[in-house]
Amino acid sequence: MKTNNIMKKVLFVLAFLPMLTFAGEGLHLDKAPIDVSNQQSLQRGARTFVNSCLNCHSANYMRYNRLLEIGLTEQQIKDNLLFAGDKVGDTMKVALNKADAKKWFGVAPPDLSVEVRARGADWVYTYLRSFYRDDTSASGWGNCVFDPLSCKVSMPHALYELQGEQTLNQETHELTLTKPGKMSVAEYDALAGDLTNFMAFMAEPAKQQRNRMGWFVLLFLGVLLVLTYKLKKAYWKDIH
Repeated sequence: MKTNNIMKKVLFVLAFLPMLTFAGEGLHLDKAPIDVSNQQSLQRGARTFVNSCLNCHSANYMRYNRLLEIGLTEQQIKDNLLFAGDKVGDTMKVALNKADAKKWFGVAPPDLSVEVRARGADWVYTYLRSFYRDDTSASGWGNCVFDPLSCKVSMPHALYELQGEQTLNQETHELTLTKPGKMSVAEYDALAGDLTNFMAFMAEPAKQQRNRMGWFVLLFLGVLLVLTYKLKKAYWKDIH
């Protein structure tokens, strides 16, 4: 009986394996311009995130005062970015009710605090640039990065006024900009890059501190190695 159950599970996996392979091979991800040391890029990305993403998505593991680490002052945060909170120490919560969001979109928008760590920066960057008009979708938009098999996505394209509208060639799976937005292609790609860069910082804000500390630790170990070697030479010189 156990052998039959195991065989059924194996056959089930093998049945879906070609589908999963097709999805993985057909998904091309563009390289995200990640540089969390570029404070100007992070500041632009933070502005886009607060103005466009924080309307529906939360970032409950990120506090506004962490933006001090990207070169903003507390007053700048209060004046320009603190729309959904009362204090700079608050987390980036969203006022949208989850029940309402599920009713409108079919699913509650996920928290984006660690989205880059979960999916990868390249995935997020490509996703932001891959929306296209799809009248058969409930949201009116499609995105093959989100779902390579059906290309359906519950999220509407929040930045379509900036990017414009794209159409998908069903045969070649290429996207074509058919209705330009307020930005050129290069400008929108830069905006998507800055937003992804900020989300990468948001997913791991202490990474820069750890990297800097790592260099100091390596330097300390290097000095300690030299001193230990000299101590060893001094200790053994009389014995030999």
